[in-house]
Amino acid sequence: MKASIRQLRSSTREILGAVSRGDIVWVTSRGKTCAKITPVRSSAPTELKDEAFGMWKDRKDIHDVRAYVRQMRKWRRVD
Repeated sequence: MKASIRQLRSSTREILGAVSRGDIVWVTSRGKTCAKITPVRSSAPTELKDEAFGMWKDRKDIHDVRAYVRQMRKWRRVD
């Protein structure tokens, strides 16, 4: 299946539905292929676990990463 960038913007749900059914979608920009959307091939759904906090997972001095980040950003909030 081919879809232009404009079609991708306006019909994202339908295009991703086709991909989830196993179709490969080629995305074109001004008539030239620029991307390929393929279905994920995995037996079990992957669970995302706070990937942004992964850089601190091995630190021994930080027990609760969410609390640590919240404390760091505390000064930004204006209540």
